[in-house]
Amino acid sequence: MQSLIEAQKKLLPDLLDVMQKRYRILQYIRLMQPIGRRVLSNSLGISERVLRSEVQFLKEQNLLIMSSAGMSVTSEGNELLHILEDVMREVLGLKDLEKKLKHTLHIEDVIVVAGDSDLSPWVKKEMGRACVACMKERLTDKNIVAVTGGTTLAAVAEMMTPDSKQSDVLFVPARGGLGEDVKNQANTICAKMAEKTMGNYRLLHVPDHLSNEAYQSLIEEPTVKEVLQLIKSSSMVIHGIGDAITMAERRKTPEEDMEKIKARYAVAEAFGYYFNQEGEVVHKVKTVGIQLEDLEHVQHVIAVAGGASKAKAIKAYMKQAPHSILITDEGAARALIRE
Repeated sequence: MQSLIEAQKKLLPDLLDVMQKRYRILQYIRLMQPIGRRVLSNSLGISERVLRSEVQFLKEQNLLIMSSAGMSVTSEGNELLHILEDVMREVLGLKDLEKKLKHTLHIEDVIVVAGDSDLSPWVKKEMGRACVACMKERLTDKNIVAVTGGTTLAAVAEMMTPDSKQSDVLFVPARGGLGEDVKNQANTICAKMAEKTMGNYRLLHVPDHLSNEAYQSLIEEPTVKEVLQLIKSSSMVIHGIGDAITMAERRKTPEEDMEKIKARYAVAEAFGYYFNQEGEVVHKVKTVGIQLEDLEHVQHVIAVAGGASKAKAIKAYMKQAPHSILITDEGAARALIRE
């Protein structure tokens, strides 16, 4: 495959350029459909004049349809995107990035999608789509899937689709999270995943931050205890990785703890744990749900995080997670390779 691509670059360089452009247009429409031409033009940075002719060509090939609501990809267009996916990953150098990252981070597997979610919010949806595909490959009947909160996990939930393998799946929140923006809470996300896949879910109605007394009291509550048992029995955990200071601020961390997080040079956060660049835990929030040591017994752990700004956080956390699968974007991947 690689030798054929190299030959095409020499003999027909324009062919690959045109192919990339049309693939990108179709890919974006699939993620955002239905979408108008002006919004598409602004999002992709292509002039409306150029886009008009490209859209017309794709329409003539029966790859997209137009309606009053906007453009959408046809079933034939979806099939073509699926066929081209592997080829385009070679053309864009994503497969090479994956190999390098897997070796650099010493982890089980890496999936890299094109783009940088710091610059283009739609890339989070593409990471979400890649995560859903990764889940489907690994899910079997009667799995329990634990999910954390955050905007990236919300994008994963949005990209979920019904699947016969997932009808027996039970989605649970990996930790308590009352206090965050409702749409980004683990409870909301696991309920949405269950709804989209026609699976089932259980919720955990506890705050994100707890005093020791409150923690001990809550974990003895029968309903909390039952959900905690399900969470600890998860065969798959899907989580995000946050920048330490951003997450601490978002969770309205007390000043004393904030000073501690900064003084100990924390760069990453996951599951309520804060990590320094060496991957050492420098601060922990008392939360109800999955603890770091529980991950050792989980069959599949999938981390989803992207954007060049997350590179340090990803690198730090992955020092703790050798059997993880990382789903990231080109922006974070290239920044990680540079580091």
